Amino acid sequence: MPGVAFVVNGSLVRGSGHFVALCREGAARHGWDCDVLVTEKAEAGIAAANGAALDGVDIVVAVGGDGTVRGCAEGLAGTGVPLGIVPHGTANLLARSLGVPVHPRAALSAALDPRASDRTIDLAVADDVPFTAMAGMGLDAAVVAGTKLKHQFGWLAYAMSGAVHLAVPPVRFTISLDDGPPIERMARSVVAGNSGLLPGGFSLLPDARLDDGMLDVGVLAPYGPFGWPRVATRVLTNSRHQDRMLERFQARKIEITASATLPREVDGELVEAGRRLTISVRPAALRVRVPASAPALRAGRAPALSPGQPR
Repeated sequence: MPGVAFVVNGSLVRGSGHFVALCREGAARHGWDCDVLVTEKAEAGIAAANGAALDGVDIVVAVGGDGTVRGCAEGLAGTGVPLGIVPHGTANLLARSLGVPVHPRAALSAALDPRASDRTIDLAVADDVPFTAMAGMGLDAAVVAGTKLKHQFGWLAYAMSGAVHLAVPPVRFTISLDDGPPIERMARSVVAGNSGLLPGGFSLLPDARLDDGMLDVGVLAPYGPFGWPRVATRVLTNSRHQDRMLERFQARKIEITASATLPREVDGELVEAGRRLTISVRPAALRVRVPASAPALRAGRAPALSPGQPR
């Protein structure tokens, strides 16, 4: 029998243990031998996923939110063992990008369905921390830090925190993209994405692709009474229009330096505040399981831009 290891966020098994039973039921229904590994911290998820891969399982399925997925991705990078996802977090950014169903039973079936396929995607690394979706410093991390009750309100909790932090003043950023000359901007936030989605499914970086060997960079610098409404409209409408309020770039390595100590986040989890953040891409580092009905990932884009050229 093929073997699957479920790495389950510990918060999902407290009380009834419903998710453990659901995983075992799904594995039995699809003819898989299974092991369930319950973890409490991202570091435990890394070790659990990597240990399962070394033990020879055919697939590791992360059951939880973006933190659980990030830990499993780090543990599986370079092993060739695919990562499946049963999303149960607030944002579920990688799951959304891959077309994974939202409902747990449907996501389980998608991961264990023999008709499903595996695809190879990139990972990104922010100061030695691998991630799958997005990292940044400034306003985006302040919103993460201020988000409360996200389990009750979902992505709306991020929206409420964002509204509170709109008045955060800009700071000076110096941004180095590959070997290009440094770019200086007064901005509220600088982010780099392997995927371009925000909580709620909105796209900040509409040209970002998981498998193109590049990272997309967003510089948010709204100003004036209509700055935020204009930026919000572009994000909500998936617009590629850009100016100094919202610029987008592309690079393989990004070095961000701020004039002040700022909050920083990686895949929606806070890391230690600082004035610098270095982000790079690891092309084709991770295999992922995608539903049989998922559209093909675009394996490229327009010809590569020169370093520092805006999108």
